[in-house]
Amino acid sequence: MLSFPKLGLRAWIVVLLLVILAAAFILSLTLGSVRIPPEQVLRILSGGEPDKASWADVIFKFRLPKAITALLVGAALSAAGLQMQTLFRNPLADPFILGVSSGASLGVALVILGTGAGSASAFIAGLNAFGDLSLALAASLGAGTVLGAVLIVSRRVQNTVTLLILGLMFGYLTNAVVSLLIYFSQPERVQVFSLWAAGSFGGVTWNQMRVFAPVTIAGLFIGFVMMKPLNALLLGDDYARSLGLNVRRARFWIILSASLLAGVSTAFCGPIWFIGVAVPHVARSLLNTADHRALLPASMLMGASFALVADVIAQAPGSQYVLPLNVVMSLFGVPVILWVILHQRQLRFS
Repeated sequence: MLSFPKLGLRAWIVVLLLVILAAAFILSLTLGSVRIPPEQVLRILSGGEPDKASWADVIFKFRLPKAITALLVGAALSAAGLQMQTLFRNPLADPFILGVSSGASLGVALVILGTGAGSASAFIAGLNAFGDLSLALAASLGAGTVLGAVLIVSRRVQNTVTLLILGLMFGYLTNAVVSLLIYFSQPERVQVFSLWAAGSFGGVTWNQMRVFAPVTIAGLFIGFVMMKPLNALLLGDDYARSLGLNVRRARFWIILSASLLAGVSTAFCGPIWFIGVAVPHVARSLLNTADHRALLPASMLMGASFALVADVIAQAPGSQYVLPLNVVMSLFGVPVILWVILHQRQLRFS
């Protein structure tokens, strides 16, 4: 009986987060270089005719795919961060800790920074033939290569701390290769790569969405399936085994889900920082629980809302300026996570 009000309160918090997400989504469609009234946005989404025909093109061709991308990436990185922090029992773990982001960066660097010598140039030319999908394809290949290596190692390593260190080593290795490519590349190519590395939700087209959305949803589905194993792992591998959990199999699926979510987000949008490491902490503080049945949906909703709001701010509504997305993430996110940490004597995972 005593736990019923807490469950009810958490349910209301999730409902509130849904309302905030809906408001943030409409806000992202309303604000920009051209302001479209909210009632006009709702009319366009419902199939009606807006007062200005150009507004419908702005919504469907530019703002709607960007808003959906921000929503999915925010949810994906938050869920991946929560999984990594629980699996490694480390408050600083995030979706990129296994080197998936570095692998994606290497794939993009091969396309943008490749000098075109020998067989490498033929490979790069083949990628460029895909047009606007070339960078996403290259990033996915790079992320998938690192993911495959990590998954193979995860089957042989029992200690999660060892796996964490190995993931960092994979990341350092791929970053070293990217640094070499940057060093020997032309300045204009380095500038193009830097623009991708700055992160953006605006580069995903409707054609790309056919791949991006299903893969992201699949990763989130695996995360939902693994909620109970994550709860069992909170108190350690030995406790989880005593409950009958196959720890090695659970770790495999958790790593697959987190790596898939981080990899596809990085492939299509570039490295998006901060969401994965910060949002789960805010969700824990808000819900005052370590139960993933509440934390996972709350983290996804908060991450999606935060990504949408950050993107709106980055667009600097009413001006022609566009701020770097990751700069906005850090400026508004770091004070939040510092507040959460300073108001908790200990970051709790149980």
